[in-house]
Amino acid sequence: MKANTLHPGAGGIPPEAQHILNQIETEKSKYNRNIIMAFAVLIIFMITTLIVLGLDFKFMLKWLPFILAGSGYTFLVAFLAITLACILAVVGALGRLSKNPIFNSIATSYVSLIRGTPLLVQVYMWYLALPQIGKALEAYGIPGIQRLFTLPAVPAGILALGVCYGAYMTETVRAGIQSIKIGQTEAAKALGMTTTQTMKRVIFPQALRVIIPPVSNEFIAMIKDSSLVSLMGVWELSYRAIKVGRRHFQSLEMLIMVAFIYWIMCMILQFVQEKIEKHMARGDRRIS
Repeated sequence: MKANTLHPGAGGIPPEAQHILNQIETEKSKYNRNIIMAFAVLIIFMITTLIVLGLDFKFMLKWLPFILAGSGYTFLVAFLAITLACILAVVGALGRLSKNPIFNSIATSYVSLIRGTPLLVQVYMWYLALPQIGKALEAYGIPGIQRLFTLPAVPAGILALGVCYGAYMTETVRAGIQSIKIGQTEAAKALGMTTTQTMKRVIFPQALRVIIPPVSNEFIAMIKDSSLVSLMGVWELSYRAIKVGRRHFQSLEMLIMVAFIYWIMCMILQFVQEKIEKHMARGDRRIS
């Protein structure tokens, strides 16, 4: 009695499996085609709407290089702020997980206070209220402290955004660390590792796969929230657009243009985020 045999096709793949793979590729191509068509329809609709509104496109093109020149400040503030936020998030998460009541209470209070107050208030606290605190400390005999506490607009904005986002990301890092099974810690201890070595060599590298995607989302959100530093006179994208719009009484054109610039920047960052997520997930599933 002859056993059933499969007749492999090209590349040694059985016909049934090749058929399924072809179906998957067809569905993927169809999905990508529909996405492109949807984006094309959306762009055509938006351009038509802008034309109907009677926008002055020549005016927009004239000032486009001037507006784009502010993107350097936008990226600088966002990058330095997210770097500070990551540092504060790791420290805050370790404090939240610490059994030391002092560290735990400080980290918990930091997260609660920052998450419970508006970002705009925090920006003004760093820029306007901090010099007043320095003045009060000088009255108690600490000379020169007011000048130290009087921050330029860019550092104040970086501190405000970094401290604020650090509080939110603290919970993200904490959740990522706690997502690692307790057996990993017990195995590390059985090998003679200290708590620090366990966190550095075992827990944190695995937690990064959970932490990085939401941190990427926070960076995209920070790109938009960096516009708040315009309230302190920083010549970034929003500040330049508002200045030009008010001067020439064409605020609609400038605001729409800067909105498109932010949108394009966020789409680029979203594309990078998707690549990072695929890279981080390569050990869990096959990403084609």
